[in-house]
Parts: sequence; C-alpha cells; structure tokens
Amino acid sequence: MSQQDKAHEDATQETPEKEAPKAAEKTEKVAATAAAQSTPTAAPLPGADKKEEGVLYLGIDLGTSRTSVSASNGVRETVASYVGYPKDVVARKLLKTDVLFGDEAVEKRLSLDFYRPLEHGVIKEDAGDAQAYKNNLKAAQDLIGEIIRRSMPRKDELVYAVIGAPAQASINNKEAILDAARQAVDSVMLCSEPFSVAYGLDMLDDVLVIDIGAGTTDLCRMHGTMPEDADQITITYAGDWVDNKFSENLLESYSEAQFTIQMVKGIKERYASVVDQMEPALVNLPVNGKPTQFDVTAQLRDACQGIVGPIVEGLGKLVSTFDPEFQQKLKDRVLLAGGGSQIKGLDTAIELEMHKRLGSGKVLRIEEPVYGGANGALKIAHDMPAEFWEKLK
Repeated sequence: MSQQDKAHEDATQETPEKEAPKAAEKTEKVAATAAAQSTPTAAPLPGADKKEEGVLYLGIDLGTSRTSVSASNGVRETVASYVGYPKDVVARKLLKTDVLFGDEAVEKRLSLDFYRPLEHGVIKEDAGDAQAYKNNLKAAQDLIGEIIRRSMPRKDELVYAVIGAPAQASINNKEAILDAARQAVDSVMLCSEPFSVAYGLDMLDDVLVIDIGAGTTDLCRMHGTMPEDADQITITYAGDWVDNKFSENLLESYSEAQFTIQMVKGIKERYASVVDQMEPALVNLPVNGKPTQFDVTAQLRDACQGIVGPIVEGLGKLVSTFDPEFQQKLKDRVLLAGGGSQIKGLDTAIELEMHKRLGSGKVLRIEEPVYGGANGALKIAHDMPAEFWEKLK
C-alpha cells in the first residue's frame, strides 16, 4: 500500500480546560480517548468497508490557505480557503451566484465581499469588531459546507468528520471551529494537525513532526503516547510569514515595482527554494502600468530561508526538554509535512541547521503535503469505535 493511501497530517487531542463548553469538552475527550486506545495499523484504503452503514467518514484539514478533505467514499478534494459574496445587485447579476469559493473567489474578488476566514489556522477574530468575527464565522461555515459538498455525500448518509486544528489552538478557537462545522456535519471531532500527520503514517514513536501551513508551523514530538502540551510548539513562521518577508524584500530592492500579496504568493508557489543554485525567479511586474522583468531570486530565497532558524530553534526546545536517553532517536526521525514543506531544499536546510545547533538531524519529507493532514484525520475517523462518536443532529 502506498504511503499516500495511508494518511497524514495533524491531529492531537488536547484536554479541554474546565471552563470550556461541555460540547467541546466531550468532543475532544472522545477523540483523545479513541486515538489513545486504538492500535496503529495500516490506513484503510479510501472507500474501504465502513463501520456503520449510511455513514460517510471525512478527514478535513481546515487550513489558513487551503482546505482539504479525504473521504471514506474515495473522494479527495482541496480548495483555497477563500470565500466571497457579491457586493451588490450588479455583482450578483454578473456572477449569477450567492457565494464563490477558492481560486474563483480570488479571481473575482473585486466584485465580492471577500474573506479569508481562517488566520493562524483558526477562525479569524477581531476584539474590536464583533461583526467582523460573525462574518468570518459565516464564511468558515460556508467553506466547511462547500468542502463537504465536494466530498459527495449521499442524501441518506450521515457525515462524521474529524477536523485538524493547530496544536496549541485555544479552547475558544476550537469551540469556534466546532460551531462552524455543526451546521454541515452530524458528528465532529477535533485533532491536532501534527499528530494526525504522524498517525496517518503510523509514526507514533520517537519522531519529531514539522507541519508547515500558511498561518502556523506546528512542531510535535511523538513518543508512543498522546502528546501533551509540553510536547507541542506552534510558531507563526510559516507560509504567510514568507509572503510578507518576500514583499518587504521586493519593496526594498525594487521600490518602483507594483504587486499584490496574491501576486507574491503566486511567485512563491512557483519558485520557492532555499538551495544555493535555485532556478532563477524572473518575473514580470508592472512599473507605471508597463510590465517589467525583475530577477527576484535572492529576495525569495532569503524569505524562504527565514523560517529555517525558528523551526530548528523550536525543535531544539522539544529535544532538550525530553529524556536525554531518547533525544538522539528524536533527532534521527524528523517528519516534514504541510504545504510549506514543498519549498525546494527545505529538508536539507533544516538538517544542516540541526547539525549546527543540535549536533545531528535527519529529515524525511512526506509524499503528500496537500492531503497528509486530511489522510491522517480520515484514518483517525476509521479507527474510532462507533460508540465514541457524539451525534450533533
């Protein structure tokens, strides 16, 4: 069975705080208990026999930049995490729809009230603007509904979903994700994204997981038990940080060039690399309305290289606070996952930095960065006994 059919990315169950809402507390305890009790086995093929007739199991990686789903009926889909609603009657007449998602929403964003509802992997909040939070929550609900629609559930099927969240997401953040999902699923559980990556690959002992998303990079050490708070670190040196740093470098080097963050992201996705002899990144950017070629190779490499140090610093904290007898085993198995893992040469760059700071390191890049988290969440869903699922409808 190929590694991509087994499952990946993100899923640790943190124990809810006492003041957490009862629904969130029960849901998270269920996921933690079931995952802890299950014996890691080879991931079932998508579409394998279900434990319960009339149930569609989903593993969802709800990401700041992309949202992906792996379903027990064999469907796998991914959509950019953007949602847009027509601004007025003219836009509604032009677009002929009430809501757009993903790349289509990005393309038509000038005609839309445009939302990227997730920030750092959780529902975007604004302490001074309650309406903005409500709008983002609505957009997140519609996004989850869309990714579930794309998984093609039958009308007579119940939908049971395991959703990945950042390792150190707060109780309030998790409750918001649960609220967003309740309208579209019959039962929902949360898992931490780096745990689901490891769980999907049956790498549950003596491994360090690096899961690089757009909003956050999650680091987690696995040692044969459910990870605790001390086993996990979440940092914001991730894809969005690279985009912003790249933008700063471009402004400093080519102040006359005009560009948007979407243009910067597109350049990064095509050329991102930290190798010394990377492919030249020659791009056209407008200057006073005229397309002009710029060599942005050095500016992009510098931005991508900027996340290596903070990642290895976080790994160092997880290693140095672990049992010294087992520290070497952790360093010898570092799993690189998430969309940001696609930066060319990043695995080697992290290894080199680990050798400098920690004396050694061996980094393995997973085969399916886009679906790794969703695959792992689906495997958790498959391994959950039916009695552990809490029905919401």
